[in-house]
Formats: sequence, C-alpha cells, structure tokens
Amino acid sequence: MAHAAATIADALTAPVLAYAPAPFNMAFPGTVSISPATFKMLAGEIFSGLRHHGFRHIYVLNGHGANLAPLAEAAETARDCAVRIRSWWDFETVNRIRAELYGDWEGMHATPSEIAIVEALHGAAMHAQLPPPEKLSADYIRAHAGDRHGAPEAHRARFPDGRVGSHSSLARPEHGHNLLAAAAAAVAEDYRAFLGA
Repeated sequence: MAHAAATIADALTAPVLAYAPAPFNMAFPGTVSISPATFKMLAGEIFSGLRHHGFRHIYVLNGHGANLAPLAEAAETARDCAVRIRSWWDFETVNRIRAELYGDWEGMHATPSEIAIVEALHGAAMHAQLPPPEKLSADYIRAHAGDRHGAPEAHRARFPDGRVGSHSSLARPEHGHNLLAAAAAAVAEDYRAFLGA
C-alpha cells in the first residue's frame, strides 16, 4: 500500500517495521510482540536517522492499532522534522468501501478487509469458510480501540480463532484490489497535503 501510494506521489518508502506491540495475542503460539517502549525507541531512532540525512517530512503509514500510541510519542521527540502518522483505514473513501462490503462484520482483528488485501497482493488462498463470529457492540469497539484487548489468555478464550468481530470469510481478492487502490490514492493525496504541495 505504501509503495503504491509512493508511486502516485513520487515519494520514497522506507522498510516496514515488521515487529510491533501485540501483547494481547501472546496466547497464540508464534506471536512475537515487542514492548511499546521498544517500538517507540526504534521508531524514534529511525526518525532521527532520517532527519540526520536531510529528511524534513516523514509520513508513517500504519497498519496496526497498538502502534499508534508509541508512534505518536516517538513523533513528539522528532527534532526539526515534521512527522505525520496515518493508518490505512483513516480515510473516508477506504471506510466507505469497507462499510459497503462488510458493514458490521468488518470487526476489529483479522478483518475481511485485511484478508482481502493480503489475497490481492499474494493470491487467494483457500481460507476456511467459517461461520460469523460473535458480533461486537459499539461499546466494546470503543473500549478496545487501539488494540486494547486485555490479557492474552482471556483474549484467546473469548476469541479462540483470533477474529474479533470480523467475518473474514467474506474477503475476496477483488475487494482487496479496490481497497488498495482507494487507500493508495487517499494516502498519496494526504502525503501531498502534508508536504504543502
């Protein structure tokens, strides 16, 4: 998504920060979670390194709710450098597609839009046709925004397959292509506005 937006906006992309805070998922074997403090320090040092080499505008495209607080804290420490943090789901055009395709079944984790994007990029795997998960209330979504899902064992006990209100079986690769195109265009436009162009 970042590469597609960068192509539109004639921007450079840095490598992905592949490890992130995900403590709520530690009851799922194979999860690797780093602390918010470590993530903040890593992002801050990357911002500092880019600043050292002359970058004055750093645009962060986020894809994980638990990254937001440490990224914002790291951005506050950036000296002589403007940092803008956006998640790919922050844009009205993207959310309109998500709402039209999945409505309340978008959920919060292992969402059909995330699965559709992966399928668009890497090919459609035969994913299990799972029944709809537990539907989440608006209060639950508000209380757990930013990936505040609680203790790992309790989280897995409530959501044993990792889907948090998300009916991931609704995902289709063509949905992912539409979401990618909408997000890339929105990010490119926001990036240009960030530069003041």
